[in-house]
Amino acid sequence: MSSLHLHRFGPPNDPPRRSPDVLALHGLTGHGKRWENLARTWLPDLTVLAPDLRGHGRSPWAPPWTVDAQVRDLAAVLRAEDAEPLIVVGHSYGANIAVRLACAHPAAVRALVLLDPAMGLAPDRARDIADAYLHSPDYPDAAEARADKLHGGWADVDPAVLDTDIAEHLVASPFGGVTWRVGAPAMVAAWAEMALPAVTPPAVPTDLVRAARVQPPFLADDVVDRWRAELGELLTVHSVDCEHMVSQSHPGLVAKLVRRAREKES
Repeated sequence: MSSLHLHRFGPPNDPPRRSPDVLALHGLTGHGKRWENLARTWLPDLTVLAPDLRGHGRSPWAPPWTVDAQVRDLAAVLRAEDAEPLIVVGHSYGANIAVRLACAHPAAVRALVLLDPAMGLAPDRARDIADAYLHSPDYPDAAEARADKLHGGWADVDPAVLDTDIAEHLVASPFGGVTWRVGAPAMVAAWAEMALPAVTPPAVPTDLVRAARVQPPFLADDVVDRWRAELGELLTVHSVDCEHMVSQSHPGLVAKLVRRAREKES
């Protein structure tokens, strides 16, 4: 049985063992409850399973912190749920994991919705970001943490959504101040994993959403070109004028892509 902490959203009268329709994977430093607005507001008729990934939230923080370990954790979740092939939605680091889950367990995934994936990063870029976190992992207070989000990838997210996220995910730091409910070693290790060469999704319908304001992109143009060549009509690419947190700033678009994926496969 999986040890991941799971958030389950769905119709109030769900049978307790109904197979999930959607597996939603958050990005680095995130948590599964981050998908609650999408699930409850935009996809209320679907069962959405949203785990806290290893090293995040209320899931175990123990190593290993590799993408392969994340995939093994998720495969255990799907076995425990007796899940039928489902749609996997992933944001950033979660989209990276979604692709590798689909490659390792193609029979479990009916479609992919990939939101600004972080894969195949330049090693120097990944090192610099990880190093910056190591030198400044905490905030003096919640106001500073909120300001950091607002001046970064959350700039175009509804402030109420950001406040809800902070209330769930910001905790006291053992070193003073506040920090996110994430294991620092796991976060640093994840940047190394995102610097591994990008892999192509398997032959399933795949929607790729790229956040146009993120420059350089977290998924390089040459990788997108390779995906187009290898996946052909199975791949649809969307460019959205937004910051990196497309999962939070454009839930209507994400819901539309999920429903379209269900229609294609029904």
